[in-house]
Amino acid sequence: MKSDKVIITCAVTGSVHTPSMSPHLPYRPEDIAAEAIAAAEAGASILHLHARDPDDGRPTADPKVFMRFLPVIRQASDAVINITTGGSSVMALEDRLAAALAAEPEMCSLNMGSMNFGLFSMLDRPREWKHAWEPALLEATRGTIFRNTFADIETVLKRLGEGCGTRFEFECYDVGHLYTLAHFRDRGLIPGTPFMQFVFGVLGGIGADPENLVHMKRIADKLFGDDYRFSVLAAGRRQMPMITMAATMGGSVRVGLEDSLFDGRALATSNADQVRRIRAILEGLSLEVATPDEARAILGLKGGDRVAF
Repeated sequence: MKSDKVIITCAVTGSVHTPSMSPHLPYRPEDIAAEAIAAAEAGASILHLHARDPDDGRPTADPKVFMRFLPVIRQASDAVINITTGGSSVMALEDRLAAALAAEPEMCSLNMGSMNFGLFSMLDRPREWKHAWEPALLEATRGTIFRNTFADIETVLKRLGEGCGTRFEFECYDVGHLYTLAHFRDRGLIPGTPFMQFVFGVLGGIGADPENLVHMKRIADKLFGDDYRFSVLAAGRRQMPMITMAATMGGSVRVGLEDSLFDGRALATSNADQVRRIRAILEGLSLEVATPDEARAILGLKGGDRVAF
C-alpha cells in the first residue's frame, strides 16, 4: 500500500545509553511501560522496545522482564509493538531472539550486517558512574563485533518471519546493508514491501551527514525501485535535523531516548518530548502523521490481536 503519511517510531530505551547519562532514561518495567504509552499518546504509531535489568538498568534479553511491560502497553495503547532482535552488541543471537520468539510481535528490528559498534567514545566525557557495569559495557565495544551474519539473518527471517508472522524493520547502518537486504529479497525470503531503517551516526556505521542520507536513498532507489519504504534515525544531536530531512524526502522517522537523550539543547525529560517535537515539525511541513492502524496497513502487519502477550 502506498501512502504519503509519515510513521513515527519511538525507541523508548535501547541498550546504548546508561542510567548515569540521564535521570530520565527508563529502565524499570513500569517506567518503560509508562514512557511507551505516553509516547503513543503523543503520536508515535510504532514503539520499538528493549528491556533492562530492573535493579541497575543494564540491558537484558530476559523474556520475563519483557513480559512485565509488553502486556501493560498493549492493554493501554493500540500502537504497534516492535521488539528488538539486536538487543545489545555483546549479546548472543539466541539471547537476542528469546523475547521476540516468546511474544510473537507484529514487528521486530533486524540488523542487516555484522559491524563494529563503538560506544567506548562515551567514556571520554568525565562523569560519576552509578554502576560498574556501565563503563565496562562501553569499553567492551572497543574489542567486540556486533554479529549479524548471513546465517544469523536467515535464522531470524525463518523463525520469526515464517514462524510467527512477524514483519521487520530492517536496520541498515551502511550502504552495504542495502545490498544485503536486496540479496535476501532476491532469494524470496522477504515477502511484501520492505520497511528499512537508515541508521546514521553510530561509530562503525555511516556518518550522520545529509550527503549520506541522499546517497542511501539513491542506492535504495537503484536496488528496490519504488517498492520499499524507509525511515531514518540518527544518533545524538543529529537526530532532529536528519529525520526532518528524511520526512521531506518521503520517509518516516524515528525518535526516542535510545537514539538521543536530548530535546533541543536540553536533556529530554521523556520520550514523549521528542515525539511531540517531531510531530510539530511534520505538521508544520504540512505532512500527515500515520495512526497505528494506518501504519499497520502501510506495512502489511498481521494485527495486534495476533501476538502472544
